[in-house]
Amino acid sequence: MNHPRDGRLKQIALGVGLVIALLWCLHAVHTFFDWPAQRLGVLPREITGLPGILTAPWIHGSWSHLAVNTPALFLLLVVSLYRYPRASRLALPAIYLLSGLGVWLFGRDSFHIGASGLTHGLMFFIFASGVIRRDRSAMALSMLVFFLYGGMIWGVFPLAPGISFEYHLFGALSGLLAAFALRRRDPVERRRYSWELEEEDEVQEKSGSGEDERRP
Repeated sequence: MNHPRDGRLKQIALGVGLVIALLWCLHAVHTFFDWPAQRLGVLPREITGLPGILTAPWIHGSWSHLAVNTPALFLLLVVSLYRYPRASRLALPAIYLLSGLGVWLFGRDSFHIGASGLTHGLMFFIFASGVIRRDRSAMALSMLVFFLYGGMIWGVFPLAPGISFEYHLFGALSGLLAAFALRRRDPVERRRYSWELEEEDEVQEKSGSGEDERRP
């Protein structure tokens, strides 16, 4: 018998998979037609570059750029939506918009594109949420995500030319901010052991018998 959570996880994975498929289709279209889609990126401090805050995460410079972002984007989106459903409704748009706005305000004079700002934001959001909340499942998930993608920390530094470390940096900051601001949106999950349930039953039985004895 399937658990309701299994069905929800499948729905989330399917929805995220469709978003990833759209990313690949868009890249195929602008590659096939030789369309200069890079101009849909964020161009800092230019009014014409403001729309890039919305469009830049959908644009990638190459197939390899898209391929690198795809696994992390898929896994981190699924994890955040499944584990923090209420917080993610606000965290995702916040990371999406604030990372792009940070690039527009402080980035270098070049077109900034790609979903790596979103992946960095999600990684830091999930990691920080586990640290702040301190319940066991959240902390375990935090450690797992850090084990897989902790190397993203180096992406916030200007170590490689041609890579928008600004998108990484402001994505990470947005994720940390979202984790702190939304830390109470989802209830803490605490596993209840059988011995705890037995103790509760005993307490209820004793309280019930006590009430019966006091009745006239």
